[in-house]
Amino acid sequence: MDESEAVLQRLSRIEALDRAGAPAVDLLAELRELVHEAEAWSAREGDARADAAVARCRAALEGAMATAR
Repeated sequence: MDESEAVLQRLSRIEALDRAGAPAVDLLAELRELVHEAEAWSAREGDARADAAVARCRAALEGAMATAR
């Protein structure tokens, strides 16, 4: 599986967990992994679109962590 597929699959898992009302700790764990996978994708692609996706992933994780506190 390539990096972009991993990111898309992770996003699907996060959306499913969110719809199911999963605990914040589970969503945060998935978001952390999403950031790692997005970073790998960005490093491989090396373009502005991939960099923007990583920035959005980081922002989502930071927002979720702030809300969970």
